[in-house]
Amino acid sequence: MFKKSPASKEAPATPAVERVTSILGPGINWRGNLRGSGGIRIEGTFEGEIQIQGLIVVGETGRVTCNNMRANTVVVAGTVRGNITAEKLEIRSTGRIWGDVVVVGFATEEGAFLRGQVRMEDAVNLNLNPQPPFNPNPPYSSF
Repeated sequence: MFKKSPASKEAPATPAVERVTSILGPGINWRGNLRGSGGIRIEGTFEGEIQIQGLIVVGETGRVTCNNMRANTVVVAGTVRGNITAEKLEIRSTGRIWGDVVVVGFATEEGAFLRGQVRMEDAVNLNLNPQPPFNPNPPYSSF
């Protein structure tokens, strides 16, 4: 008489990581590209492109220079020179951003600095394409 309807077997979407899983320490200078999923805290100097499905924290000693930083959540307490595209952006009181921002959610603390335009959207397309897994033994062609 009373039946439970079968639960749907949909696979849940991969949630963004909202915690730090990797750290670029204060004495480290890095030039390159960061792509993938997880959470990263940058306390050193980074120059390059950043596309993270998850969280990026630029700590007070962090200095980032990039054309466009893309992530689900970005927290800036240090310095960012470049554009930011994110679902959520928080600029702490010590945070400094020189660049344009496209976000869904935006928060600042008193003392935060932003020189650029802010565009708020209902949703943003982060274009975070998953990267193929690292292969420590890539195939080589023989001559």
